Amino acid sequence: MSPERARPARASAERRTTTEVDGRRLTLSNLDKVLYPSGFTKGEVISYYVHVAPVLLPHLDGRPVTLVRFPDGTAAGSFFEKRVPSHAPGWVRTAAVPTGAGGRDGTIEHLVIDGLPALVWVANLAAIELHVPMWRVVADGAIGPVDTMVFDLDPGAPATVVECCEVAAMVRDEIDAAGLRASPKTSGSKGLQVYVPIDPPQPWKSVHAAARSLARRLERRRPELVLSNMRRSLRSGRVLIDWSQNHPAKTTVAPYSLRGGDAPFVSTPVTWDEVARCQDRADPAVLQFGPDQVLRRVAELGDLMGAGAGTRREA
Repeated sequence: MSPERARPARASAERRTTTEVDGRRLTLSNLDKVLYPSGFTKGEVISYYVHVAPVLLPHLDGRPVTLVRFPDGTAAGSFFEKRVPSHAPGWVRTAAVPTGAGGRDGTIEHLVIDGLPALVWVANLAAIELHVPMWRVVADGAIGPVDTMVFDLDPGAPATVVECCEVAAMVRDEIDAAGLRASPKTSGSKGLQVYVPIDPPQPWKSVHAAARSLARRLERRRPELVLSNMRRSLRSGRVLIDWSQNHPAKTTVAPYSLRGGDAPFVSTPVTWDEVARCQDRADPAVLQFGPDQVLRRVAELGDLMGAGAGTRREA
C-alpha cells in the first residue's frame, strides 16, 4: 500500500482534484486550505494519512470509527461525527453499532475504515482525528469482545505528561506482574496512554472491571499522584487513570491519528525508554511528534504497537 496508489488525475478551477485510490475514484477539495494555525494544510493532512496508512489501517480494521472534524480549521472548533454522512460513497463499509452497552436504545450506522480509499475520503472531510473503541464489529447491532485494555492518563495542571510517565511505568509494572504486555503511546495532546492486548478477547465487563481495579489500587498506593475518580475538582496536580475508556460506548484516539490544536501533533506509539527519558528530563517535548517525525520513526522502527513489537522495556 504505497502513496503512489493515490495519484491526482486532474484539477479544476474550483479547487477540486479527481484522484484514483486503489481503484476508487475520489474528488478532493480545497487541498491548499490551511487547517492548523501553524500553516499545515488539508492537502498535507491527506498526504500524511496516505503515507502512514500501512501502520494506521491495522489499528482501524473492523472498528467503528468516530470522526472529529474541523471543517474550518482547528482554531475554529470541531464536531464529533458518529453517524455515517449522508453523502458517503456506496462502497464505504458501515456497521450498525448499539448506542448503549446493551443496545437497548437502538443503533447508529458508523463508518468502518477498511482501506486506503476510505481513509483518504474521511481525511478530505477534514476529519483530522480518528477515534475507535477497543472492540471490533462482529455483526450489525452487536458489540464484539474487547481485544485491548486501555488506560488513558490525563494530567491535571500543573501536572504534565512528565507525571503521566511516572504513572505509566506504575501501570506497566502491574501489567507485567499479571503476565501481560503494555504498550505506551502519546495522546497527541497533553497525556499518555497505555494499551494492553487481550488475547483471547474478553467480554467488556470483565476488562472494564480489571482496569478499574488496577486504577484504584494505584490510587491507594500513591494518592498524591494518582486519581481514579472522574471528578474534575479533584484533578489538580494529579494524573487521572481513566479506566472508563474500557466501556464499549467509549472511544480512544487511534494510534497514528493526528490531533487538533495549534500544530499537527500525532498520537504516537513510543518506547518505554522514551517514557523514562521524558520523566528523567522533565521535558514534555520529548514525547511530542509531528507528521514528518512519525513517518521517519515508522520507517526506522516499524509499528511499535504491532504484534510483539516494542511492547517490552528495553534492556
